Parts: sequence; C-alpha cells; structure tokens
Amino acid sequence: MAVDALDLEIPEGQIVVLVGPSGCGKTTTMRMVNRMIEPSGGTITVNGDDVMDVPAPELRRRIGYVIQQVGLFPHRTIAQNIATVPRLLGWDRRAIEQRVSDLMDTVGLDAELADRYPHQLSGGQRQRVGVARALAVDPPIMLMDEPFGAVDPLVRGRLQDEFLRLQDTVRKTIVFVTHDIDEAITMGDRVAILAQGGVLQQYDTPDNVLAEPANAFVADFLGAERSLKRLALRPVSEVSAARGPLVHPDSTRAEAQAAARAAGADWLVVVREDGYLVGWTWLAEVERAVTDAEVRPFRVRVRATDTLRVALDAMVSTRTGVAVRVKALDDGDRYEGILYPELLRAELR
Repeated sequence: MAVDALDLEIPEGQIVVLVGPSGCGKTTTMRMVNRMIEPSGGTITVNGDDVMDVPAPELRRRIGYVIQQVGLFPHRTIAQNIATVPRLLGWDRRAIEQRVSDLMDTVGLDAELADRYPHQLSGGQRQRVGVARALAVDPPIMLMDEPFGAVDPLVRGRLQDEFLRLQDTVRKTIVFVTHDIDEAITMGDRVAILAQGGVLQQYDTPDNVLAEPANAFVADFLGAERSLKRLALRPVSEVSAARGPLVHPDSTRAEAQAAARAAGADWLVVVREDGYLVGWTWLAEVERAVTDAEVRPFRVRVRATDTLRVALDAMVSTRTGVAVRVKALDDGDRYEGILYPELLRAELR
C-alpha cells in the first residue's frame, strides 16, 4: 500500500510541502486530493466536503494542477493552453481573452508570447505557462508535483522566488510535492516529511523541523547542514546589526583609533554625516585623518530582506570577514550596521 493511515490537515492559504524519499507516497497523497488516484479507504475533505461526493471532473476543475514536465498541449498556442479550463466551463471569448492577458502579466510573461507554441519557449517560460493555466479559473487549491524539477538550478531558484511573490498576492492553498529538502524548506509554510508507506514522520514549520527533528529518520533526511539551512529561513532584519568601527570622511586619526579599538578591528567603515555608506579602509592607512587613506567599496552588501545565509556568504567572501547591512535608496546605500559571525551563532542558539 502506497499510503496508509495518513492523518494531515492543510491550513487554508498556506503552502504545505510533502517531501521524502522516492516511493514514500507523496505524489500518491497529492493525487488523491483531486481523485486522479482514488483512495481505497479513509476520507479526504476539501472545505468540509468529502471529495468522493463530488464528480471527479467537477472536482478537478476546482483545483489547479501543475506538474514537473508542465504538460502543455504542443499543438495549441500559449493563450489557448492557459484558456483550457475557462473554455471547458463555457466562458465567453472576451472574458477568456482578458483572463489570459491578466494571467500572463501576473506570472511575468510578455504579451507577445501569447501566439507562440510551447516548443518556442524556454523551460522557465513553459513552467510559468503551466502555473498560469492552473490559476485560470482562480481555484482556491493548487496541487504542484515537482513543478520546478525540470529546469536548471539557476532558473529554478528564480521560479521559486517568483512563485513565492505570486503567492503573497493570490494566497492559494497549495499542496507541493518535492524530493528536495532544500526546496521544501524554501517553499513551505509547513513541511510534511514522509517515510515509506506514506507514514508521517514530522509535520511542522521549516524552522521547527530543522531545529528539532522528530526522530533519527528526519535528522538523516535533513542532512548534516541543518544550521546552515536554518540561516536560509531567517531574514537579516531579525538580527540587530552592530555599529561597527564607524568613522566619517573627516574623522581624525585619534577618532579612527578609538572606533577601531571599540569594535576590536584593524579596519574602518566610512560613512558620510548623512548616513550614506562610502566604503572601508585600513586603520594603518589613516595618518592624520580618514581623508588620507584609500577608501575601498564594500564588494558585498546585504539588505534587511536578504537571508542570514546570504549574510554568511558575504562574511566568508570578503576581506573584513563581516557583512555590511545597508538600505538601498535611489541616491545610494544608507548604512545600517555590521553583522558579525558571532551574531549569527547567537541567533541560531
């Protein structure tokens, strides 16, 4: 039996990711929701209604479905593919055209692509069409079976980010299947980790799963880098940035020495009086004033919305060993402070 005695409640408006090794029943579980696989027992309810009480074709029209290979009709244009379900439901032509136009804009597809065929689009573009088609009749529920698995890692990351931004707007209830724990952690509001037979091992938020694995199976499945994975969930805004060895362009050597000594550093961050970042310099280069020294730009900067994992990457790839936090404005970057490795360690503890 692929799935046995699985008891799971999916909150409205959230992304729940089913993840686990091959053959654990995650796709079977998802496909039972829209009766593409008929359950042999138990009850599956959607908004309180037993799915077995709803005719399967009607049920499937209420639920968006996106698969790994997209499944577009090759002989139909992009517009015709997106319009598949509205046409089945008998929408009038103008309503369909408007819906297709709106959805293409929503998922980031240029209007000029509407008359092209799937083979004329990139993998990432075809995936966007698949998402648009699933959203065509504004279903409250979407099923997504490894939707980004067929594209290269760079495009995959962009599609994940774009879909999460889209979810902030449309707020669908989504069942998302993947075998990739990193994708599960990135995409899910909650993560369900399954073992063989569809046996639920842990069901919780990504942060709680990483912080406290329920058992050895979950710990082994998560891998040895749980702390690094947790950093990818936390925004930089959650950590208070330190002042750092801050000086102004006209600061004297004595002021520079005091700032460096207070921060335990041999370098300085140079910020204008109005708070805008200039760069950094070595304390040893300051003779009478900071203006004597060469001020270098920070090659890597982080923002409040970046993750702490991005901040850690900045720390290990820069000469200063820290991440400088800024607020990006039209006329430059306003300095917000310095993130040290110790701050990240304290946050994880």
